[in-house]
Amino acid sequence: MKIALSQLDITWEAKKANHSRAEQFVQMASHNRCDIIVFPEMFNTGFSMSVASIAEEEDGETASVLSRMAKQYNINVIAGYVLKASDGKKGQNIAVAYDRNGDCLAKYIKLHPFSFVGENQYYIAGENTIIFNIEGMAASIFICYDLRFPEAFRRVAKYVQTIFVIANWPSERKEHWVALLKARAIENQCFVIGVNRIGRDGNGIVYPGSSAIFGPSGNEMCSGSDNVEFLLCEINPQETLEVRARFPFLQDMRG
Repeated sequence: MKIALSQLDITWEAKKANHSRAEQFVQMASHNRCDIIVFPEMFNTGFSMSVASIAEEEDGETASVLSRMAKQYNINVIAGYVLKASDGKKGQNIAVAYDRNGDCLAKYIKLHPFSFVGENQYYIAGENTIIFNIEGMAASIFICYDLRFPEAFRRVAKYVQTIFVIANWPSERKEHWVALLKARAIENQCFVIGVNRIGRDGNGIVYPGSSAIFGPSGNEMCSGSDNVEFLLCEINPQETLEVRARFPFLQDMRG
């Protein structure tokens, strides 16, 4: 299975510009016969607290763009953006997956808003993990700060071959990002695919990229620098099952 990782240098709160740039990478991924392309958290705006101006309805502009691109370029698309919450005031920081037909396979709401910078004041917390099938592969997805909470990953571990993590993770904590991605792969014996942005956002925060794929034994399969927006990597989802058969550690989980 061929995966494209887009470390998009997101233009601050400029949806049309980011949609257009993202489509260039979807086209590149399709040209390279990729099965899936993955974009960062809030790929169309950057990590913004301007909920009133960036949050969309379920069937809004970004949903339409992602669905169209997936169908037009015959590729599965995973990305994050902001929906309006039911209270009409806060937002939902979500990740979505669209299949080759442009149908929504999954929608996940970030479980852990990043209270350190006040995200919890603007975004509601999700309540549930998700499991979905993409190209015959059992998968789950988390968003950025969720990576620091291994118990959430444990809820899905036994049932998936791959876990996606999309993020806006800053350069000053780059080492944590890489270490935690690898740890989640090792302890859950599955592929962990982390996609982070590059560039500087509207708050002056710098991002390192450092997107990476770690295999079920913790082996690094690819990684990105801070000046590249597009990476390609191939994985074999069957490897998850093979590693677990050889080393059945998850069978000893309790509680």
